[in-house]
Amino acid sequence: MNNKNKQIADEMNEIELIIGKILRIGVIISATIMIIGLLLFLVTGNSGYDQNYIPNNFKVIFKGIVQLKPYAIMMLGIFCLILTPVLRVVVSIYSFYKEKDKLYVYITSIVLIILIFSLFI
Repeated sequence: MNNKNKQIADEMNEIELIIGKILRIGVIISATIMIIGLLLFLVTGNSGYDQNYIPNNFKVIFKGIVQLKPYAIMMLGIFCLILTPVLRVVVSIYSFYKEKDKLYVYITSIVLIILIFSLFI
């Protein structure tokens, strides 16, 4: 294996480690936010909303976070958990770009567009 191939292999190993860290950190942050929301729910005894109402759009969720409503905080944790694999796709695009693999850059970019589009639907 020549020096350039070894350098590319080392760089790919480093990117794989970064992707693993992103996934672990994303799950830890999401779980922490959800636990904070759950503790706030247990301490206050209510969700911060009328009975059977769950915040389900960004505007309501972020307004509820500012007001420290437990369900809104838990929904933020779920939102962060959803964004974790999206961030992994972004890092994968970078990885394929560094490998000069245009086909996978295009395919992964299409996957990213679909993920972003589905977040807004």
